[in-house]
Amino acid sequence: MGALIIATGGTIASLPDPERGAVRPAVSGEELVAGIPELSRFGPVEVIELERVNGWNMTPALMLDVVHELRARLADADTGAVVTHGTDTVEETAFLCELLVGVEMPVVFAAAMRSGGEVAADGPRNLLNAVKVAASRESSGWGSLVAMNDELHSARWCRKLDSYRPSAFSSPDHGPVGAVTPDRLRISPPPDRVLLDTPDALRVEVPVVKTYTGMGEDLIEAVLDRTGAGGVVLEGSGAGNVPGSALSGIRAAIRGGVPVAIATGVPAGGVVPIYGGPGGGMTLREEGVLSAGGLPAGKARLLLMVCLSVTESVDETRRLFESSVDALAPGAFGNG
Repeated sequence: MGALIIATGGTIASLPDPERGAVRPAVSGEELVAGIPELSRFGPVEVIELERVNGWNMTPALMLDVVHELRARLADADTGAVVTHGTDTVEETAFLCELLVGVEMPVVFAAAMRSGGEVAADGPRNLLNAVKVAASRESSGWGSLVAMNDELHSARWCRKLDSYRPSAFSSPDHGPVGAVTPDRLRISPPPDRVLLDTPDALRVEVPVVKTYTGMGEDLIEAVLDRTGAGGVVLEGSGAGNVPGSALSGIRAAIRGGVPVAIATGVPAGGVVPIYGGPGGGMTLREEGVLSAGGLPAGKARLLLMVCLSVTESVDETRRLFESSVDALAPGAFGNG
């Protein structure tokens, strides 16, 4: 028995710059572990320093590196693993691991809202809780989890909903799946996993376009032309609506064999096709736009990137994306 920790940086590994006061990644994974003597209860700790970046500087390629490292290290392991990460994108890397790391014991992400130089820094406790969960058989079957503020959130549902409070993470429409107390772990039974083939690389570019009132008719086509994208995710409003001026670009993308998916910027409820008229959710569905269901745009983007990387036709990509969205939110707000 022991603990495997993959370190990628983030606030949990950050300290204020003595000259400017700006917080930046400055602490190694080994130093993080050395500052938490209680971790010795779980046996020897192996730390892999994969990267040391802020969460907003994570890339899909680096996220996939985390996946490949975990798949290699956990193939024959009897415990899970912990990944330290920045909070800005932890829900996305955790979600990619949820889709691609098919092991019984969980991958638990530990992050922090307060750097190591602040009063009541939350990183050490979150990391200790994450190791507890990764080592516990009670958490088996859960895929990827995020351990923050003594709560456990499933990677498929969790969202960062506050910019600075330690209670920043929540799971709209679902709530936390467990809690870590000083003397025990409480966790719900896991849902069925959704596991996809793991690509060697995420080679297909998928931009996210946030729609807004009065957006230009040529914006979507301009984005696709500039990026050479193989897919696009739109972040709409309400139940998944976009300005009618976006329709010409959507139609052009779909005619050109580029899958288009719609997510909503609203945290709870997901995409529900209700409205007709230019840009309404029902109109988008009739045009062939894919629904991201309850996935936020960032997670929908990663799912579409994986689907494009492991399928050979647009029709296969569409089927895999739709079936994955439905399976990730059983009984909730899917493709309707």
